[in-house]
Amino acid sequence: MTQPDRSERAEDGSRSESEPVVRVTTAPEVIARIAQVVPIEQLEAALAVIKEFLPAEQDDADLEWRAELTNRFASVRGFVELLAETIPWGGTEAGAPVIAALRGLPRVLAYGKHASVGHIEAHQELVSGSWRRLVYDNPDLSGKQIDRHAYTFCLLEALWSALRSKDVYAVGADKTGDPRAKLISGALWSVHAPSILTALRLDADPDAHLRKLAVDLDEVYRGLADGLEANPAITIKGGKLNLAKLEAAPLPQAFEAAHQAVKAMLPRIDYPELLLEVHGHTGMFDAFEHISGSTSRRADLDISLAALMVARSCNVGLKPVVKLGDPALGPHRLIGVEKGYFQHEGMGAASGRLIAKQADIDIAREDWGGGLVASADGLRFVVPVRSLYGRPNPHYFGQSKRSKGATWLAVVSDRVMGLGGLLVPGTMRDSLFILDALHRLDAKEQPEILTTDTASYSDIVFGLFAICGYQFAPRIADIADIADAQQWWIDPADVDLADKRTTPSANGYGRLNELNLRRVNIAAIKQHWPDMLQVAGSLVTNQVRAYDLIRMMMAEGRITSLGRAFAQYGRIFKSMHLLHVAHLEDYRRMMGAQLNVGEGRNGLARAVFFGNLGQLKRGYERGMEDQLGALGLGLNAIVYWNSLYIDAAVKKLAAGGMKIGPEIRTHLSPLQWEHINFVGSYPFNRPDRPGRLRDLRDPATADDDLEQ
Repeated sequence: MTQPDRSERAEDGSRSESEPVVRVTTAPEVIARIAQVVPIEQLEAALAVIKEFLPAEQDDADLEWRAELTNRFASVRGFVELLAETIPWGGTEAGAPVIAALRGLPRVLAYGKHASVGHIEAHQELVSGSWRRLVYDNPDLSGKQIDRHAYTFCLLEALWSALRSKDVYAVGADKTGDPRAKLISGALWSVHAPSILTALRLDADPDAHLRKLAVDLDEVYRGLADGLEANPAITIKGGKLNLAKLEAAPLPQAFEAAHQAVKAMLPRIDYPELLLEVHGHTGMFDAFEHISGSTSRRADLDISLAALMVARSCNVGLKPVVKLGDPALGPHRLIGVEKGYFQHEGMGAASGRLIAKQADIDIAREDWGGGLVASADGLRFVVPVRSLYGRPNPHYFGQSKRSKGATWLAVVSDRVMGLGGLLVPGTMRDSLFILDALHRLDAKEQPEILTTDTASYSDIVFGLFAICGYQFAPRIADIADIADAQQWWIDPADVDLADKRTTPSANGYGRLNELNLRRVNIAAIKQHWPDMLQVAGSLVTNQVRAYDLIRMMMAEGRITSLGRAFAQYGRIFKSMHLLHVAHLEDYRRMMGAQLNVGEGRNGLARAVFFGNLGQLKRGYERGMEDQLGALGLGLNAIVYWNSLYIDAAVKKLAAGGMKIGPEIRTHLSPLQWEHINFVGSYPFNRPDRPGRLRDLRDPATADDDLEQ
């Protein structure tokens, strides 16, 4: 036993360096001390009385459903032996007992009704809770027989739990494998480490890096402390930092007139012709390559690809785009082109081309951001077919058990272009996949700030984003109380700064000391810094998924020592984010504006993906990715086309005397689609003048085109 200390514990259960070291107390010492107060006989009598009123160990809340489960042994009997003997299981020390028991399961089952306690004696520690009653106390069995059906399900439950915590893994597997085995290490890490660390602006020695972070965090605290009196929106009550709700900024006075004029000038166009016109400007269909590597291309390949884009991005299938008299649009040609060219990789390359080309448009380059801010948001799709990615989620897909769906996690830039996306099973927490989505972008230029709607507040998530070079900026759930999580500071003495102040109160933080700031455990970061760098290098080179690493570090409520190091590192950046939210109005407005961009793009996606009730009916991951890739490319084509014509309309209006300053141009959005026709018959006509713009409409005579 240990003597309890009075020091506070960190959120993850770890002890900070300022806490005293606990002293180990032996069991005989404890018994001797108890005997000095209460006679042992009296204590034993009291325990006997208590035991009469306590439920048996086996009677837990899971007893009923576990008992029902044992009646379904036939549903697993066919594969348990294959599970035990065929898959090359590996595991940590904690997972070794599960693997050993699983290996011996076929032998236990071979005994049939004669399986006894002795056959599972070596693995009895895995039989706990209500499983003990079900395995050992079956009234239909006699003597020392065990219920082998209950024992099988007991092991399967233990295996499932160990797989989730990554204590057990399938050697060499992708999603059920050991993420630690995929980390760059050894000689390979020695070769690539210098270039990776240079790209991430990190150093093998953490001291200088941590000193800089200490100075940065100190400056943020001082800046907020100095501005408290002059900022009536901020108050401190009960040790919490409270912030008044930020009212929406009014639009410029002349914005509505400019917006309506630009909107009226955009040419009316059918979606297929928009795609072909965008191809004429950018050559986006040239990015599609044949799976065989062949470089020969038909002259009308762009027509076929445009038809497939309409069929898949609008979710209407091939029938509406087939034209029997046109060789490029015949059913056999379209099927052949889809199998040969229409792959997710080609769509990503085409999107990357559109992203680069949009940066050449004046209004996008000068008024719609620098491409350094992005947001991640999930778009939900009902999946009515059987699929591993179709999972139930009543909040999004309906209350029925058959209502399942998947999520498309899209990353969108401040210029409204989709940078990439990731398919996520419908029940998963989107925030755990965001970092993986960032490492699969189609754009060459990577964003630096990533905003999300109320996302995971995990310190580990903040730490992983930071070490990979991103600023994670989730919107705060309750803006009136931004201190819903503990805030942290760095003791200068821990990072060997010359000015070694030892308490926050000496740092000049003023009233911020009322927030009960906690001290970051710098020693934990230094201890695991080499491992943290290997994780960062493995993430940015796509050797391992961030989702797997996060689950491994946090599974089953247990945080590994490496996870604690990332949590300590993440607390630095999380604290700076919360302080920026409190102190910088522009920072909060930037997050809100970027999240509105993502939500507006989701609205456009729903308008495009209208067929089949907007449901995703492809059951396999590859098919889903190809269809959602087509949708993403279609959205980028629309945004690019709108950017071209909005830029042209603004310039024409300005030449005619209308004053459209940067404060107005910033609010003009390419997320408009009233002028684009997505339904009806689909004409596939190349533009008459490739590379040139259509004539803009006259805003004075274009009021009622939509009704017509």
